Amino acid sequence: MMTLVVKALLFDVQGTATDFHSTVCGEAGRLGAGRHPGVDWADVVRRWRAGYFTALEAARSRSSGWVSVHSVYRDALEAVLHECGITGFSDAEREELTLAWQRLVPWRDVVPGLTRLKSAFTLATLSNADVSAVINISKLAGLPWDAIFAAEMAGVFKPDPAIYRMAATYLGLDPADIMMVASHKYDIRAAARLGFRTAFVARPLEFGVDGEADVAYSDEFDVNASDFLDLAGQLGC
Repeated sequence: MMTLVVKALLFDVQGTATDFHSTVCGEAGRLGAGRHPGVDWADVVRRWRAGYFTALEAARSRSSGWVSVHSVYRDALEAVLHECGITGFSDAEREELTLAWQRLVPWRDVVPGLTRLKSAFTLATLSNADVSAVINISKLAGLPWDAIFAAEMAGVFKPDPAIYRMAATYLGLDPADIMMVASHKYDIRAAARLGFRTAFVARPLEFGVDGEADVAYSDEFDVNASDFLDLAGQLGC
């Protein structure tokens, strides 16, 4: 157990708190209804997620104002279906599949881990997903946040410094009093540059069994944890 003077924890949602890969793969298979028996949905979802990140980076570089993450996912889906030669999904089915990103299932350690952490800290999200998406995910999954912060509220995407500063302002705390928790190192490194504490949570199955997730611990982070229960233990909860 380590002693850190931290009052609040900020959490990434997609990948860190929720298992997007299994959720979206399951929805793709369900909506495909056996029409595409040869499709590797795990590969499709990994390509879809990569397309999402590419689109976010393009939006950041253009600095052309806010664009909803739902629309980013929807456009990225069109591109990956075309790339993979997958046809037959109606517009309604494509929209339903895109909404799978708002029905993500939490990792098994998340609810019990957050419940323990909430006894000592203020818990909030800091996600690139739309506010409405984070609300939907949290309600369906029963995630016990004290507050929801999302990129949409700052009009920029992580790792832009403005989103981290926005969360600190709303919490009424200095960055040194806040810990950013994520399975994505770019996210916690961006927070660290602003003076936030950092916790890396390894999610080896973030991209599925055959996916490649960076799970290496590093001394550059204040805490390295295997899951939220491990994080709670290390923070004395």
